[in-house]
Amino acid sequence: MPHLTYDKEITGLVVIDPYNDFISEGGKLWNRLKGVAEANQCIPHMLQVLEAARHADIRVFYALHHRYRPGDYETWKYIAPIQKAAWSNKTFEYGTWGGEIRREFEPRPGDIVALEHWGSSGFANTDLDLQLKRHGIHQLIVTGLIAHTCVEATVRYAAELGYQLTMVTDATADYSETEMHAALEVNIPNYATAMVTTKQIVASISELRTDSIRRRG
Repeated sequence: MPHLTYDKEITGLVVIDPYNDFISEGGKLWNRLKGVAEANQCIPHMLQVLEAARHADIRVFYALHHRYRPGDYETWKYIAPIQKAAWSNKTFEYGTWGGEIRREFEPRPGDIVALEHWGSSGFANTDLDLQLKRHGIHQLIVTGLIAHTCVEATVRYAAELGYQLTMVTDATADYSETEMHAALEVNIPNYATAMVTTKQIVASISELRTDSIRRRG
């Protein structure tokens, strides 16, 4: 792993799809994710990274999947399989518990919630790139769900746009170890500058707060 330093003025944490349907007991997709998510402690790790970022005054950005509403897809001429599945299952349905962000991950004042993405990339047809640039962000730390679709697509798109990327490998999950391996061992390393654990990223960004306290003192 290359040694990366982070500057809170240009660094943002991107949290992808922390919906109840994904990461809460009773969520529509939780049983598919549960085995992998519990094995790598994805949810507590996501929370640790989020809390560390907040303590270090790193701005938090949310990249959220489109929440299903009746009539969304009925008139579409072309629909991708992933969108067809969302339509069939009414995944992240607007106005329901499953379509809400899990309580511990709810945005706070000052956080940026980008427009919802219709496919997998948090950048495609949203304002995420605009919001990051308007806030002077060049370095991205990425956590969230799921590894081989929304996370991978967002990381790929970010690299195309010129961002420096850090992927937190145990703060994501997938439907199977095979899909996790494909995302984290084969694909995402082609685009992320660093692949790190929660322990590593928390240590790195915690240094920012320590340095800031020293300067004020």
